[in-house]
Amino acid sequence: MDLRIKELVASWNCPHSPELIEQLVMGAFKMARDQISPADLKLFNRSVNELRYASRVFAPFRHRRKVAVFGSARTAQDEPEAVQAELFGRQMSESGYMMVTGGGDGIMGAAQRGAGRENGFGLNIRLPFEQRANEVIDGDAKLINFNYFFTRKLNFLKETHAIALFPGGFGTMDEGFEVLTLMQTGKARVIPVVLLDRPGGHYWDTWLSFLAEYLLKLGLVSQDDFHLFKIARDVDEAVSEIAKFYHNFRSYRWVGARMVIRLNRQLTPAAIEKIAADFADLLQGRPVMASGALPEEQNEPDLAGVPRLVLSPHRRNFGRVRQLIDAVNVAATLDETVG
Repeated sequence: MDLRIKELVASWNCPHSPELIEQLVMGAFKMARDQISPADLKLFNRSVNELRYASRVFAPFRHRRKVAVFGSARTAQDEPEAVQAELFGRQMSESGYMMVTGGGDGIMGAAQRGAGRENGFGLNIRLPFEQRANEVIDGDAKLINFNYFFTRKLNFLKETHAIALFPGGFGTMDEGFEVLTLMQTGKARVIPVVLLDRPGGHYWDTWLSFLAEYLLKLGLVSQDDFHLFKIARDVDEAVSEIAKFYHNFRSYRWVGARMVIRLNRQLTPAAIEKIAADFADLLQGRPVMASGALPEEQNEPDLAGVPRLVLSPHRRNFGRVRQLIDAVNVAATLDETVG
């Protein structure tokens, strides 16, 4: 059967990762053998189709960074929160980012109006009430309709490079805590998470007080977890926070126990030595080395020529990983100043 599947995949002309396509086909046959119920088969089939279609829509825009915006669909467009969201969308678009929202009205519609139709994606969810595509993204090829929340959430995290949270209800809290949980546990890459409110508002201050007064004091989260997000007092601060994160840092990838950080420019030996000393608790005494692309990274040829830092941190404290990325960016700024 393995040979027949290999021949089938080859005849379909699958030049990229054919072995993974073969595994997907074999997985389908195994579900038949395991006598999966029709209801579950419909769930699996529809989920894979939603993920496949979404990936196809995003594919032409892989080269552009994107920021996902969450907030209430019930916010009127003339409320201060919506005005902030529209301004944020406009400024992020001017900085070269695309906007990814839930596709609905309120905060989502305001952010997409600011970014413009050509710079927006809408990840809409089919609901019996309240959720419909906003007028900015309605009818656009970049509007994707999902049946399942989990496939929709996966695309928010998979396709975006920053998260902006505005005041909202259960859905906003759900999205916000999920991204923080996934980053805290290392199941999602560390990216900027900024929290924005109306001018002079206290929505996120109240939220932060709950975290500090209850979760932290009860030992349910750590102090370093608070580095995974930032309350921005205005749109300029939020935009700056995201821009600073990508000043020298590009991305990172795990290769076994090693973390490979891709950079815009390599740090000086002195800067690398300082990072190794400042983050000794995270690195467990292992060296930090300047490097080129590792052999295991051959499947990312577009990043082959960029410099790297290779280190081996433990995977228990991703708040400290966020601080390390910040330190990489600060070190690059200091090197540029000295240079």
